[in-house]
Amino acid sequence: MTGRYSTHDIEHYDRPRRRTRPRTKERPSYDDAVQGRVVTVDRGRFTLLVDDVVVLAVKARPLGRKGVVVGDRVRVVGDTSGDEGALARIVEVLPRTTTLRRTADDDDPVERVIVSNAEQLVVVTALADPDPQPRLLDRALVAAYDAGMAPLLCLTKSDLADPETLLSTYRSLGVPWVVTRRGGDLAEVRTALAGRTSVLVGSSGVGKSTLVNALVPDADREVGVVNSVTGRGRHTSTSAFMLALPRGEGQEAGWIIDTPGIRSFGLAHVRPEDLIGAFPDLDEMTEDCPRGCTHGDEEPECGLDVALAEGQADPERVASFRRLLAARSVSDY
Repeated sequence: MTGRYSTHDIEHYDRPRRRTRPRTKERPSYDDAVQGRVVTVDRGRFTLLVDDVVVLAVKARPLGRKGVVVGDRVRVVGDTSGDEGALARIVEVLPRTTTLRRTADDDDPVERVIVSNAEQLVVVTALADPDPQPRLLDRALVAAYDAGMAPLLCLTKSDLADPETLLSTYRSLGVPWVVTRRGGDLAEVRTALAGRTSVLVGSSGVGKSTLVNALVPDADREVGVVNSVTGRGRHTSTSAFMLALPRGEGQEAGWIIDTPGIRSFGLAHVRPEDLIGAFPDLDEMTEDCPRGCTHGDEEPECGLDVALAEGQADPERVASFRRLLAARSVSDY
């Protein structure tokens, strides 16, 4: 018995070793992957357009926590036939050209990408029912400038109020605008959207879904009403959705992305130096500002104040910029 348990025989009674293949650092190349574009996201499932075919997909595990949002251009493998029950897999998110971001609040460190690869941010606001919210409008413009997107004001329900009252505030910013009314001609709007991917943002009840249904007749976006007591709209769009615009005569194809109604637009991610960069005529006047200058009203020796005193800056434009700058820290509507 003593010879049975010698040190030479330990492998016969020790716990068996795990015999697994060593993990490799090499990753699949996915040479057979095809490109698609995300048009909507719903509970971990992604609807894509792959060569004009609607494909349902999930995110591959190697992507980890990397978010996939509407507008993303992605590479997919698997069944991209679009048949019922078919499921593809997103294996790569291609570099984004633009990202529209927001935070829940101004002190929230977590940024949320709303959509990507859009060129134009259409800020939809009603002239009445509900009343305009200039602070929210200002903050949406700040987000557009920060994202490098061209802003466009879309004023709805012009049959209820005069648009000039609101436009007089934003004309000095040089932001283009279109005015609509229920049942009115949308030719001007179609021209502004043609050949671009545009994101529609605004409060609930301002008429975004109504506008989308008029632009894309088969969109079938649910339309809500405004609460007569609170003056606020009811959320009808529950997720962002990308839609192809019908091509007009002599116009390029375009895309619009309808987003859920918002009641806040956190801007914790926006830095003053990024915002001033969206105003090149004012930016060049701040070259001699002290280090850390935010270019706000209370900043000592700000280059904008010097330019105003010397008559080199447009007072209305400086005031408009500083109003947008102040909007970064004002979250009550």
